[in-house]
Amino acid sequence: MQGCPARPERCRTRAGRELLRLVKCLCHVSNSFSLAVDCSSWIMHQKLLKNAHYIELGSYQYWPVLVPRGIRLYTYEQIPLFLKDNPYITDGYRAYLPSRLCLKSLFILSNETVNIWSHLLGFLLFFSLGIYDMTAVLPSASASREDFVICSIYLFCFQVCMLCSVGYHVFCCHRSEKTSRRWMALDYAGISVGILGCYVSGVFYAFYCNNYWRQIYLITVLAMILTVFFAQIHPNYLSQQWQRLRLFIFCSVAGYGVVPTVHWVWLNGGVGESVVQDFVPRIIVMYLMAAVAFLFYISKVPERYFPGHLNYLGSSHQLWHIFVVLMLYWWHQSVMYVVQYRLNQPCPDHVENL
Repeated sequence: MQGCPARPERCRTRAGRELLRLVKCLCHVSNSFSLAVDCSSWIMHQKLLKNAHYIELGSYQYWPVLVPRGIRLYTYEQIPLFLKDNPYITDGYRAYLPSRLCLKSLFILSNETVNIWSHLLGFLLFFSLGIYDMTAVLPSASASREDFVICSIYLFCFQVCMLCSVGYHVFCCHRSEKTSRRWMALDYAGISVGILGCYVSGVFYAFYCNNYWRQIYLITVLAMILTVFFAQIHPNYLSQQWQRLRLFIFCSVAGYGVVPTVHWVWLNGGVGESVVQDFVPRIIVMYLMAAVAFLFYISKVPERYFPGHLNYLGSSHQLWHIFVVLMLYWWHQSVMYVVQYRLNQPCPDHVENL
């Protein structure tokens, strides 16, 4: 208080004003710092929102989906004509992308996410089963070289089927219609390869004891698959006008399996034989699963009855993909069962002589 001894109360007032000014200054600095923090948070939030799309998952609330720069999701009305296949899937489409962004879109949530990852995981499943079968199952069963070759072929066919499907669903959104169509053709080729894998293993072990019929059916199946491959060269094969013809071709190739099945039942003495009762139900289950998957594929159920509500999860094509993986896995388990049976049971004389 030096400098104003005569009037200390005035000095105290002046000191109070200085203190008040100091407090206000500190508050201003504090508020400025808080404002700077709030501004930086707001700017960061705005940057995230620039890369965010809000989607509706059925009856759920809108969810924000962060996507890489240069990728956005479109509605059915906004996508190019060659991507318009299912009007009941109304949103979540990727489109107009170069190859690099097609690959990046693998990690975003779109209406193709389940289609991509179901068969990508399916590929990993059959790849793992192949390693396990080659290193553990077949050696423990004292399998022959032929068994190793056949199991390698059909598991490789399953893996090719999965990868071709993944490739199409990743690159179908390419900005070039020609590129998208090429991947679609590869997807159809993958389906043919998967069917070939089922036939090679099934025919080989069904006619394990009859080399003549085994060769006849294997050559027939191979000729059918090659015919399908050559049909895909036709410029109209992938068009909407040929959609029914494509379905008919694949149904015919798949349905042909009934012919060797009936023949095999007859060669083994009819439905009353134990070997027939063991294996025919497995074939029937396989065809039932294929029929259910096909019905989902062509009917576009359930999204037909809930348009716009199953854009991202639960659509018919996703169910088709899941059933395909389950169907091929069921066939793998059946083949392994047949391998064990054939390695432990000698061939009947009446079958060898037919």
